[in-house]
Amino acid sequence: MTLTLVDRTRRTDAATGKDADASPAKDVVDPGAAPEPENSPDSAPRRAAGREADGLAVASFVLGLVGLLVFNIVLGPMAIVMALLALTRRTRRRGRAFLGLALGVADLVVLAALVTANGTVAWSIGG
Repeated sequence: MTLTLVDRTRRTDAATGKDADASPAKDVVDPGAAPEPENSPDSAPRRAAGREADGLAVASFVLGLVGLLVFNIVLGPMAIVMALLALTRRTRRRGRAFLGLALGVADLVVLAALVTANGTVAWSIGG
C-alpha cells in the first residue's frame, strides 16, 4: 500500500501557461482523496436550525415537567411556545416536542384546578 500526498495549493499547467498558484480545476480528481460534500449555501444554517429545534423540543419537555411542580403559571406557557416552535422548525424529536406541549397544557390545567380549589396559585398540602 502506497500513501500519496497531494499538494492542492499549487498546480503547474505548462500547456495553458497559467501561474503556479492558480486554483485547481474542477475536473481534476484525486483518486485517493475522500469525496467532498456538496457545498450548498444553506446546508450549515439548516443543520444549526435542526439542532436548535431539537434543543427547543427537549427544553419544552423539561420545562413542562418542572412546571407541574413549581411555577406552572410561567413554565407552562413557555413549554407550549417552545414545543410549537420546535414543531414548526421540523425537529427530529417530535415525540419530545409533543410531550412538552402536553405537559405545558397540563401545567395550565393544574393551575386552573388550584385557582378554583383554593383561590390561589400555590399548592396547599394539609389543613
